[in-house]
Formats: sequence, structure tokens, C-alpha cells
Amino acid sequence: MTTDTSAFSLAIRVYYEDTDAGGVVYHANYLKFLERARTEWLRHLGFEQDTLACEENLLFVVRHIDIDYLKPALFNDRLITTVNIEKRQRSYFQISQSILRHNTITGERDIVSKAKVTIVAVSADHFKPKKIPDIICTAIENLA
Repeated sequence: MTTDTSAFSLAIRVYYEDTDAGGVVYHANYLKFLERARTEWLRHLGFEQDTLACEENLLFVVRHIDIDYLKPALFNDRLITTVNIEKRQRSYFQISQSILRHNTITGERDIVSKAKVTIVAVSADHFKPKKIPDIICTAIENLA
């Protein structure tokens, strides 16, 4: 059980297509939920990934992810996926993310999955590490 104190969160509903034959979310789909939250987090900060690629020659790529599956998410669950910046350096940042299930009986949120993700800024044309633009760093700091 936890409360949500994240810098950003996104509500997600589990659809039938997200599950296996037993109605349990297939393990790879948790990664999709985490990615979706990071994309919406950037959008919330005012940045579209396609625009960053075209205008700033910038992509954000996952370098490393460490994920723990703690409880199964099930068909039709209401989930909250969170994004929290843990550390920011010149060309990368580390994010902690959680997937929480809204318990309709108690109103609390149970931790379903936790992940630590390292995201690297790279040039869109050569995929070489690149400095994260100051405008993005400022937006991240202002959200925290």
C-alpha cells in the first residue's frame, strides 16, 4: 500500500489486449505502461518527442531498466503509472516509476510494479550521447 507523491502520474485502464489467457497483464506490457507515462510526462512538460527529434536532433532512449513485478495487474484494473526524477546529469537522467492499482474498496493504491529507468539523450542522426537542453532541465526542475 502506498500514497502517490510522484512528480507526474498517468491513469491507465487494463484492456483485454494487455492480458494473457488468464486475464493477467503480460509482463512486457508493464514496460509499455511505463513508456506511455514517460511520454505523457514529457508532453506535460511541454515537449513532443517528434518535435525534439526534428528541431533539436534529440532522442531520449532507455539505456537500462530494472523492474520488479510485485502483484499481478488484471483485466479492467485501474492503474496509476508514476514518474519521478531521481538523478539528472549532463546527458542522462534516472527515473523511478511505479505502477499502482486503485483499490475500489479501500480507495488506497497498491504497488503492482516498480522500476528504475536510465534515460540517455542522444542525437537523432548518429545516436551519440548529447547534452540535455537547458529548457528541458528547467522544466524538469520546476515540476519537481
